[in-house]
Amino acid sequence: MVDVPTDARDAVASESSELASERAYVDVLYARLDALREEKAAQLARVRRTGAIGSLQNQSERDAYATMHEDRLAQLNAVEERLVFGRLDLDAPHAGADADEADDDGVGTTRYIGRIGMTDAEQRRLMIDWRAPEAGSFYQATAFERHGVRRRRHLILKGREVVHLEDDVLDESLLDEVEVHQGEGALLAALTQRRTGRMGDIVSTIQAEQDRIIRSEMKSVLVVQGGPGTGKTAVALHRAAYLLYEHRERLKSAGVLLVGPSQAFMRYIERVLPSLGETGVVMSSIGELMPGVDARAEASAEVARLKGDLRMADVVKRAVANRQRLLAEDRRVVVEGTALTLTQRQVKRARDKARATGKPHNEARSTFVKILVRELAEQLQETLEESSGGGNKADRSYLVEDVRSADDVRLALNLCWMPVTAQHLISQLLSRPEHLVAAAPHLSAAETLALLRPADAPFTEADVPLLDEAAELLGELDSASDRAQSDAQRKRDVELAEASVQATDEMLAENGQDGLVTAEAVLQLNAASGPTTTAAERARADRTWAYGHVVVDEAQELSPMQWRLLMRRCPMKSFTVVGDIAQASSAASTTSWAAALDPFVGDRFRLEELTVNYRTPTQIAEAAARVAQSAGLRVSTPRAVREGQWPPVVERVDPADLLASIRAALPEEVALADGGLVAVIAPRELVDDVWGAAVELFGRRVGSGSGGVEQDIVVTTAHQSKGLEFDVVFLIEPQAMVEEADGGLGDLYVAMTRATQRLRVLAASGVPEGLEA
Repeated sequence: MVDVPTDARDAVASESSELASERAYVDVLYARLDALREEKAAQLARVRRTGAIGSLQNQSERDAYATMHEDRLAQLNAVEERLVFGRLDLDAPHAGADADEADDDGVGTTRYIGRIGMTDAEQRRLMIDWRAPEAGSFYQATAFERHGVRRRRHLILKGREVVHLEDDVLDESLLDEVEVHQGEGALLAALTQRRTGRMGDIVSTIQAEQDRIIRSEMKSVLVVQGGPGTGKTAVALHRAAYLLYEHRERLKSAGVLLVGPSQAFMRYIERVLPSLGETGVVMSSIGELMPGVDARAEASAEVARLKGDLRMADVVKRAVANRQRLLAEDRRVVVEGTALTLTQRQVKRARDKARATGKPHNEARSTFVKILVRELAEQLQETLEESSGGGNKADRSYLVEDVRSADDVRLALNLCWMPVTAQHLISQLLSRPEHLVAAAPHLSAAETLALLRPADAPFTEADVPLLDEAAELLGELDSASDRAQSDAQRKRDVELAEASVQATDEMLAENGQDGLVTAEAVLQLNAASGPTTTAAERARADRTWAYGHVVVDEAQELSPMQWRLLMRRCPMKSFTVVGDIAQASSAASTTSWAAALDPFVGDRFRLEELTVNYRTPTQIAEAAARVAQSAGLRVSTPRAVREGQWPPVVERVDPADLLASIRAALPEEVALADGGLVAVIAPRELVDDVWGAAVELFGRRVGSGSGGVEQDIVVTTAHQSKGLEFDVVFLIEPQAMVEEADGGLGDLYVAMTRATQRLRVLAASGVPEGLEA
């Protein structure tokens, strides 16, 4: 029998006691969470059971309560995983402090930090929301600046049970008072865990420099520059959640828009914000920002560059103006058998007056039509009076409608000023050479030819800013007639409401009572009783929605036209911009943040930089930096927090043996991943062949492209991998990847830095300088 030392037995007993204590408290928190869920579910069911009964005001209140309970229940359901993750032990209040000062937040000297705030049935605080000011010291406190924190404890949960404790003792005197528990390191444990194909939050391991940026003021444009693995995306997501918490009143109606580089990236991060207690952020890729348009990636780098040029705004403007045509000569039109003349002068005068209104094309058209219809009606009246001898002055007000509905007139006016949708305008602009040449005189013949495509070609991500620009200049189709119909409907509603109120007043008068309800009040209540939607749902469907704040991830990829689109979405210019200039791979991207933002905000932005690489092991980070620097790129070189188990492996093979080498090496990498996520990143021209080889080996375990991250093994391109991370990266043909990007190193740099554990490179056509140490 082994004799265990007394102090060791005491340590084990102490740890067991501390674990038991923390487990008991966490049990209380989860019990309260379950009780709140049951309470909200019961309240929601009770509201729904009432049905659409009672007054209009009661129905409106019912819908509002239902929405409120649904939102709260969704929040409570989303925070199940790692509900609580931290505890702060604070300095005792100073001598002489009164009870209110000593315990002004109701939690005394011990605070538990979690995903949401929580109180018990008596409204005593059980847990503090990580975004609250009182929780800030959990992330900011150090031994040199304690912020009143004596000990910071990390609670490591598995399911609902505390399995490990880890203490950071910041007050040395505490070492003599309590047992200190050291674990494997909450941060390192999070960094080395296997990837799942979905991004997890970092709320329990936010570092001080990240927290400072997350909690910074919401004013102007904040640019967060950071190299690979510095947590840029995590910072962006946590900042969105923090701003919604801190500025709830300002942002709850306007909303927050979070923009990412691709649909695959948006799926990768979609679970993070709900886990942080927020379900109201609109998350979208650039290609999804035009309602009703499902945009694809732009295949040609040259076409993406041309469409991203800020001069395309003028091209679209000219394309719209070119739809407001003059007559080549006077035109004969027939109305009810009478020939009239529509003159060039009349059309020009009507066009000038319509343009002078400053309204969008489709809305200004009503002015154009009204002027010409009136002038033609006057001409028709004069003709009819002359034909009747000049003495017949009968009322002919009906002639306006006769002119408006005449086929000849409608055709002539449409030829001069046709109503048009943004989709139709851009499709014709890019499919008809005469339209493109007229609107884009700055383009060369070769550039014009590059932009031309079939009229039925699907829209691309580079088209979305053009569509948005066109929609802004065109306005709503038939908006004038819609308003007229709306006005007519409102007039009918007012008449019905007045009749109803009059009948009610007469009934009340018979009983000696006065009526207090007006027709206007009835209309307002009726409008309020319609279906309720959240701000996020309304914003997603409305192209003209003005957001309170916009968060942009991988922002270095945006073209000037895409920036123009986003600036239109937030007139207040309140942005959080996150990216790394060195990772830019788009042909339309920029070389500096100043160059990207100057056309829109000038120098009114502030720059913060993340300096620590949490994802990429030192050996891989150094290799990627060598490759980029060898090509003359200025890259951020954040300090990696850990050494990797493996150095990068570079293997040269004969081109004829490339696929055979992939088949031989891939099983080794999958085995080393040990259940983690493996990415096979290849040039676009090889993706199909590589995917076929992987499927031969692993069948349904292999995914590809935007949906591939749901599988254990994903075959993808460097562009599709942007913003994602994998345990193992198997990189195929790096030199071909560079050549595919016209010599740019951005894609290769991105691909190399996706790995959290291991990087293997298979090269058949050469190795870029710096890749081999």
